[in-house]
Amino acid sequence: MTTLTGSCKCGNVRVALRGNPVRIGICHCTDCRQESGSAFTFFAVWPAAEFESQGETSEFAGRRFCPNCGSRLFSAYEDEAEIKLGILTEAPTPLAPTYELWIKRREKWLRPIEGAEQYLEDRT
Repeated sequence: MTTLTGSCKCGNVRVALRGNPVRIGICHCTDCRQESGSAFTFFAVWPAAEFESQGETSEFAGRRFCPNCGSRLFSAYEDEAEIKLGILTEAPTPLAPTYELWIKRREKWLRPIEGAEQYLEDRT
């Protein structure tokens, strides 16, 4: 079974992800842009049972981050965990987006991800 690992910038929070993600996406919505400080967020979702974190995190609006260095890390729910893929140790990651959300907010200079499903807003 594949295990991916990652951490915050200062190393106080670490994550381990077992197996393959349920889905991999890029989101261009205003919320993700503001939260990431970038033009989009690159994330993947794993079943909660396949996700493990160590270290103290703080939370804002369901999103977990390191209280020491401020790295944005993940959102954990009862049945799944959404991980910011920029925290993974392996870069570039072996993961590729299968869909893009909120493409109506995608920067004009960014091209659609080849082969990825495109959604004007959320997946519905």
